[in-house]
Amino acid sequence: MLTVIILIVILALVFDFTNGFHDTANAIATTVSTRALSPRTAVLMAGALNLVGALTFTGVAKTIGGKIADPLHVPHGTLAVLGALIAAISWNLITWYFGLPSSSSHALIGSLTGAVIGAAGFGAVNAAGFSSIVQALIISPFSAFIVGYLFMWVLRLLFGNLSPHKVNRGFRFLQIFAAAFQSFTHGTNDAQKTMGIITFALIAGGYQTTMDIPLWVKVVCAIAMGVGTASGGWRIIKTVGSKIIKLEPINGFASDLTSASVILTATLLKAPVSSTHVISSAIMGTGAAKRFHQVKWGVAGNIVLAWLITIPISGTIACLLTKLLVWAVA
Repeated sequence: MLTVIILIVILALVFDFTNGFHDTANAIATTVSTRALSPRTAVLMAGALNLVGALTFTGVAKTIGGKIADPLHVPHGTLAVLGALIAAISWNLITWYFGLPSSSSHALIGSLTGAVIGAAGFGAVNAAGFSSIVQALIISPFSAFIVGYLFMWVLRLLFGNLSPHKVNRGFRFLQIFAAAFQSFTHGTNDAQKTMGIITFALIAGGYQTTMDIPLWVKVVCAIAMGVGTASGGWRIIKTVGSKIIKLEPINGFASDLTSASVILTATLLKAPVSSTHVISSAIMGTGAAKRFHQVKWGVAGNIVLAWLITIPISGTIACLLTKLLVWAVA
């Protein structure tokens, strides 16, 4: 059992690392695209603030670890976590390779749900808890689009008559702070998910009885997320930062501040959300407010398709892997 737990911790940290470089684009794509910061400076800033954010909250971790299923009532719970992590990491790498900004959060939530089904059947899934998590995943990108659209509309009213050079110079500076805030909020939500799944495994393995997140789990997950973020994810940065709409500092600032606010609100409500969904939707919202016809809705549609298929595909992979693991040790 201890060997399985150690393997789970290692794979969880690998997932956190892949989450970091997979989602680097989310935190810094707009800042790099508008040349508010150099890519190296932006990546290092995002890595450091992801680390700080990851150590700040634990509510989302408890939601992931306790709401999808009760780890005390999932037979072969540690094997389920093992299968979930392998599936989630695989999906992260596949979508990274093809440059798709799919959701690491969706991948982990779908994988854990599928793995629980593979280990103990559909009855082991807490339907109410799973539904509440999915609701947050659905509502958050729509909220980001609407808030981003309205925020950009207000900014256009306030600054529309000023010279573009003056506006770009001012908002390029402000965008640095907005991107820093966004990097921090990314850590407050995304890193918590891996903390939750490690704690799920510790409870399932009999090493603790509550959803209190151990300090060592917080620290190692925060470091893995920070290092992963600092390593960069340039393929996805290109998709998020330039293929949805040509970004200027004013809508880069608006989308960064919008997405950071939505993510932090979700964290305070202990709701796991997809930073990828939220940030891409905020970019679309601010872009639509400025030049609706210039938003590349075809690219946006491909991104949405990746969002829709992540939970069922990662869940199916995790279910099959878990069944295989259970069969192998039986």
